[in-house]
This record gives sequence, C-alpha cells and structure tokens, in this order.
Amino acid sequence: MLQYGKTMSRTHRLFQMMQSLRRLPAPVTAAQLADDTGKSVRTIYRDIDTLRSLGAVIDGEAGFGYTLIEDSAMPPLGFDNDELEALVLGLRNVMVVGDPALSEAAKTALGKIQSRVPERQAHRLKHAILDARRFRKPTPPIIDVSVLRQATWDEKCVQFDYVDGNENSSVRSVKPLGIVYMDLNNCLLAWCMLRKDFRVFRLDRMLSLTVSDESFRPHRVVLLREHLNLIQADSNASTNDRRVLDQGL
Repeated sequence: MLQYGKTMSRTHRLFQMMQSLRRLPAPVTAAQLADDTGKSVRTIYRDIDTLRSLGAVIDGEAGFGYTLIEDSAMPPLGFDNDELEALVLGLRNVMVVGDPALSEAAKTALGKIQSRVPERQAHRLKHAILDARRFRKPTPPIIDVSVLRQATWDEKCVQFDYVDGNENSSVRSVKPLGIVYMDLNNCLLAWCMLRKDFRVFRLDRMLSLTVSDESFRPHRVVLLREHLNLIQADSNASTNDRRVLDQGL
C-alpha cells in the first residue's frame, strides 16, 4: 500500500510538471518549475530525465531552461471552422511574403490539410472566403533563406557580406536568432559578433551566406526573447523612435 502511494505521488508530480511545461513561457528554468510545483530543483532535474524516458521531447538543459517540443500524452488536434480560416489566411500570406522554399511549403501544407480534414471542412478550404494579397512584395533575397532558417534552428553561427542603407559594405558573423516578415522587408534578428550587440539585417541586403561549425546551442531562445524585449521596450518608449529596428538596415 505504501509503494502504491509513492507511485501515485510520483505520477501526480510528473503530471504537474507537464502542466507547468505546457503553461509557462518557454524556456522554463528549473527554478521556475521548482517554484511552480513546490519541489526541489534537484527533483526537477530528475523528473525531466524521467519525462524524456517516457517519450516527452524536451529541449534544453540545466542552466538554460527547458522547452516542451513534443508531448506524447496530447492527442492529435482537430480544427474548428475559425481555426481553419486562420490557417488558410496564414498559409496564403506565407505564399506571398515567404522565400521560395517557404512559399512552396505553404502550398503543399494547405493541400495536406485539405486532404486530412472532414469533407465538409475540406470544402471550406477549397472555396475559402479569405485570401492574402500584397500590392508591394518584399524584395526577393539573393541568399538561400532556407539555409539561413536551418542554421537558425541548428543554432549555428553564420557569416555573410552585407550592404547597409548607406551602401557601406561589411562582413558580418552573427548568431541567427529568428526571421521577421515585415510589411516591405524580411529581416534577420541576430547577435552580431562584430558589434557585440543585437542587430537586425535585411535579407535582401545579404550578398552571400556561409554556415560555420560554431554552435551557440542552447542560447538561441533566451537571446531571441531578450532581443524582442528590447525592441518592444524601444517601441513603447517612443513610437517614432525606430532606432533598434533601423540598426543594420
């Protein structure tokens, strides 16, 4: 009976941990998980290993925080009609503003979704009332953006030749953090090794791209969050002051 009670307590603790990982903004540190679940940090580390052995895909490590990537306990999701409309609008917008590989992927993704939803919803996808058009599209990039996206996922440093708004040329080595698709320009958010600071680079002003073997894993998510927070703080301070976003443009 005592062993049964211990097993139930451990199961409840693991369930509570999963709930915290789903709910808290990622990456979640062990200290945050300990505070949220009322357990020790040492117990958190042990439970993370247990959850991974049970099939949960959890990225990160001690000191940098954890992100729940794939939850084996969650069932496949269906879509309601509003969610389908949102998917159509989002994917059709990607077809317009995305790089060639991403644009093609959006088309095939829409087709896959249409083939896997119930017939009534497939009809809504095929004859959707929503669409996305742009009178001015972003300037097409010279580099292969799919390579840049993969390097960002892999958390590998990249190097490229860059021409800024004043026609000044430079060679930049950066930690790529994320790509933002704006109204007229698609930009890379990055940590610049030359400037020792966060910078924003327009994709259409990159003239070459080389992916190095230097890894900065698992810092990307933390750095990206800090960069976005700085941009938001700058925007809140003055809507007319675009200093952060203009750097490197």
